[in-house]
Amino acid sequence: MTQNDDAIRFSDIGARLRAHRLGKGLTPEVLAEKLGISRAALYRAEKGEIRKIEMLTSIADELGVSLPSLLGVGVEYVSTSIGFFERMRQLEDDCQQIIGLFSPMSYLLTSDGYDDILKEVLLESIPEGTDPTGEAAEAVERLLEILHARKDAFRLRRPLIVSLISSADLERFLLHGLIGRHDLSPQATDHRRLMARREAEYLLSMLRDQPIGIQIGIVRGPVPATSFQIFRQTNRSVLAISPFRLGEQPNVRLGVALITSAAEAMSLHESIAERLWGDALKGAEAIAYLEAMIEKYAIADPSAAG
Repeated sequence: MTQNDDAIRFSDIGARLRAHRLGKGLTPEVLAEKLGISRAALYRAEKGEIRKIEMLTSIADELGVSLPSLLGVGVEYVSTSIGFFERMRQLEDDCQQIIGLFSPMSYLLTSDGYDDILKEVLLESIPEGTDPTGEAAEAVERLLEILHARKDAFRLRRPLIVSLISSADLERFLLHGLIGRHDLSPQATDHRRLMARREAEYLLSMLRDQPIGIQIGIVRGPVPATSFQIFRQTNRSVLAISPFRLGEQPNVRLGVALITSAAEAMSLHESIAERLWGDALKGAEAIAYLEAMIEKYAIADPSAAG
C-alpha cells in the first residue's frame, strides 16, 4: 500500500469519527474530556492523524459504534440522521458523480424556498410532548446546518447528478404538501400544498432548461422502499442506503443507514439504477408527464390567477 493510500484511508476514518460525534450531539470539547485527551488531539484524529489503535477503540466505545464501522471495514452503520447526512456531505465533497433514488426528490436539487419551510416541517414532525428538554429541536438545527452546507457545496462544485424520482412519491407530495404531520389546519395544509406545487414547478423548470450536469428521470413503476445513492469518486464508488427522508412526513429521528463500497452491493445497486434510468421518463416525455401531474394533483396557485 502506498503512502497516499494510507492518507486517504485514515482521512476517511477521521471523517467517520466526526460524523458519529455530530450524530451523538457531542462537541469536540465534551468528547475530548470524556476520552481524557486534549481538544487538539481530537482535532488531529478527525483530520485522520491517528497513530494508536487504542485511541480508535476508546473513541468507538464512547460513540457507541463498532470499531469495524469506524474503520470502514465491510458495512458502515449510521444510526442518526445527523451522522448520515454529515457522511453524505463528506462523500459529496470528493465525488465526480452522484446517482440516486430520492423521495420525493433530491434535496440537492430543491429550491431555496424548500429550505425556508423545511425547518418548520421537521420541527412539527416531532410528536407533541416527546421533547421536554428540546433535544430533538436542537438536533433539527444541527441537521439543517449540515443540509445547507451540502447544498452550498453542491452548487459550488457542480458534480454530475442523476436524480431518479418516483412518480408515486411526487403524487403524494402534491396531494398532501410539504408537511410534518397530518393534523394541520386547512389553511396551513393549503399553504404546504402550494409549496409542494412550487417545488414541482421548480423541478419542471430544470427539466425544461436542462442545466449542464443534471439528469432527471421520473420512474412510473415500483421503486425500492428506501432511498439509495451512489457516489462515484476518482478511485472508488460508495453506496449509501438510507431510511431517512426530508419530504412529506419526514423521518430524521429513527433508522439505521448503511454505507459500503462492497463489490456485490455496488454491482446490485448499479444494476437497479441502470434499470430504473432505462425505464424512466426523460426530456420532453418527463416534462409532459410532470405538467399533467401538477394539473391533476396540485392545488391552484392564486398568484397565477388572472
